[in-house]
Amino acid sequence: MATSKSPSKAGPASGSDAGHGLRGAQLRSLLRIAPHSGPVDLAAYDAGATPGGPKGKKQGVAETERMRVRLAGLQEKLFAQSTAGDRRRLLVVLQGMDTSGKGGTVKHVASGLNPGGLRVRAFKTPTDEERAHNFLWRIRKALPLPGEIGVFDRSHYEDVLIVRVQNLVSAATWNRRYAEINRFERSLADDGVTVIKLFLHISYDEQLDRLLSRLDNPAKHWKFTPGDIEDRERWPAYQEAYQTALERCSTENAPWYLVPADHKWYRNWAVSRLLLEHLEEIDPAYPKADFDVAENRRSLLAT
Repeated sequence: MATSKSPSKAGPASGSDAGHGLRGAQLRSLLRIAPHSGPVDLAAYDAGATPGGPKGKKQGVAETERMRVRLAGLQEKLFAQSTAGDRRRLLVVLQGMDTSGKGGTVKHVASGLNPGGLRVRAFKTPTDEERAHNFLWRIRKALPLPGEIGVFDRSHYEDVLIVRVQNLVSAATWNRRYAEINRFERSLADDGVTVIKLFLHISYDEQLDRLLSRLDNPAKHWKFTPGDIEDRERWPAYQEAYQTALERCSTENAPWYLVPADHKWYRNWAVSRLLLEHLEEIDPAYPKADFDVAENRRSLLAT
């Protein structure tokens, strides 16, 4: 694997020795892009760091497996309480450069969850019908229902990222969208949606290794397109676009979390941990029965 070109300045969300074996403290305090904190410089964040993480891959994989049990239990309670009218739900937004692991994250983190309470949507190039509406139209249609956990592989942020880099709309258009996104996410929070926005931060060299692995393995050719090379050549422009999105759209209602993603095991551990922390904060509970349990038990035994 090529050596990372990340600078020695680690940035506030990095430092491979900082917070190892995180216990009690919250990972989101380490990875959060603080609202109103000024310009974001992605070059200052080490994509190969493991802030707050376990001591290595073996421990990280084991901890991720253990978290699945807790996540599954909390998911069931979240879904159960929605039957009593509770409107709370979660939306996990995954963004990152090609090969940063959005699909892999969904596969590994969501594998222990009940599909019945999980709504996963991967956003591709807009259809003609979608282009005929406001850019948030297709997003609203895919939102999780009360009690569900929604996962977006790419999202409404594509409309301030790819459209900006590839000049698909005017600068005036994508500039207006930051404020529209903030209003939209604030409305989600007001409606009981916990928005967890995760930027999977991969290094330039690590992306090259992963793209080459797709070309060198026939089983991965379907993951590669010639357009990946063109997008790689636009790396600086994409980094600039992401920096602006992280800076202007990390809010109190919906902050961004920067997850170093060069190490897949750490990425999976961190995303699992962040999801767990937010579910524990919601603290879902099974609803109390609205019928006489003892009487129904007697009636059932009498059948």
